[in-house]
Amino acid sequence: MRVKLTAGTNVGCVRTNNEDNFITNIDLSRPDWFLPKDVSEAVNLCDEGCAFVVADGMGGLNAGEVASAIAVEHVKQEFLNANLKKIVKSDKDVEKFMREIVEKADAAIKKRVEEDSETKGMGTTLIFAWVIGRKAYLSWCGDSRAYLYNPASGLKRVSKDHSYVQELVDAGKLDEDLAFDHPNSNIITRCLGDFKDRAKPDFATVALKTGDRIMLCSDGLCGLCRDEEINEVMRNFCEDIEVCKRELINAALNAGGYDNVTIALMEVVDDDSAEIADTCDFSTKRTKKKKKNKKGGSASLWKILIFMIILLVIIALVMKNTELFDGGIREAITNAIS
Repeated sequence: MRVKLTAGTNVGCVRTNNEDNFITNIDLSRPDWFLPKDVSEAVNLCDEGCAFVVADGMGGLNAGEVASAIAVEHVKQEFLNANLKKIVKSDKDVEKFMREIVEKADAAIKKRVEEDSETKGMGTTLIFAWVIGRKAYLSWCGDSRAYLYNPASGLKRVSKDHSYVQELVDAGKLDEDLAFDHPNSNIITRCLGDFKDRAKPDFATVALKTGDRIMLCSDGLCGLCRDEEINEVMRNFCEDIEVCKRELINAALNAGGYDNVTIALMEVVDDDSAEIADTCDFSTKRTKKKKKNKKGGSASLWKILIFMIILLVIIALVMKNTELFDGGIREAITNAIS
């Protein structure tokens, strides 16, 4: 499978500091956690896959930025230290590994608060994707989101917010269409760094096909733009992943931009293995068909030869009793039969 990967962040139109953070690695067989030099170039996905992370910090000036930085750095270090070749062989191991990353990042943030009183009250959301083969594995804690987009089927939300409003929707106390405008939409129920409870991550798996895009974003996008608006931007700029990312950020800024906005976007360009498999299947069927035709042609030839011999025998028997059947003709027919 071949993929493209880009990401970016913007402080927004109101705030003076950016508490969001992101990190990416398009080739986990290498320790290179940064954006590709050319995000428009498709890269062959290695066996270990690729990963991208978004964290939305909270806690005021500097503190939120520290928390989100600790979270993304912890994800990076866990991937660097793990035996990825072994983990990727089992879906259960992948899930266990990703959930533990969130839990360990939560512990690391709390440890930092205990060591530095100036960071008291800081916390962060965290969402990250690990793409292996034709699957995207996602784990998250908080209200940063994951979306799946395909030009044929449109936008689909993959993650579920850990928020007060989402709990109202789940309980049937609030219509989902009204959730976007709810005055308490910014209240989250889970995060990293909350001393009242340990982080409880969720997990999801998404099957991928050519043309799919996985997007991770902070609520600086999904809190200002409705899903319908995000879908429209992705549809209008589906040809270029970098332009699409930029236009999504612009959409958030045009909607007020009162929060930091961060986006990580991955596109499945094509799947070489599927194309090779299709070619092999076609070649096999075509070869079998040729053999079948060859066998059928040989059988038809034998039938024609047998028919000609029988016909000559009949002619010989008929002409034997006629005056026209002289020695020369008899000899010719006899030679033909033999």
